[in-house]
Amino acid sequence: QVQLVESGGGLVQPGGSLRLSCAASGSIFSMYTMGWHRQTPGKQRELVARITSGGSTNYADSVKGRFTISRDNAKNTVYLRMNSLKPEDTADYYCNAVGKYYNGQRFDSWGQGTQVTVSS
Repeated sequence: QVQLVESGGGLVQPGGSLRLSCAASGSIFSMYTMGWHRQTPGKQRELVARITSGGSTNYADSVKGRFTISRDNAKNTVYLRMNSLKPEDTADYYCNAVGKYYNGQRFDSWGQGTQVTVSS
């Protein structure tokens, strides 16, 4: 079982910044893609950003130029730096990790979520 522990959410004013972190632990043999998704009430969860083990990234159009995803492969940790935050960025943010256990089984795990509120 892979555990994902997120941190860094909170309340910030428009134009402000936050950095989310997500640390994965467990019997992880190989970590492929790590990413962040977000969800607001009544809407589907949407991809914010993802990063491969090789460092390739992709972002939702709505966050390009403002958010930066990065990872520390040695720590199985992914980060999301969010700058120039807007009220429409308010959501619950979920970490996702895809990889393989030592027994060869693939996993696709989610964190519990961390709340980000952008408001004056």
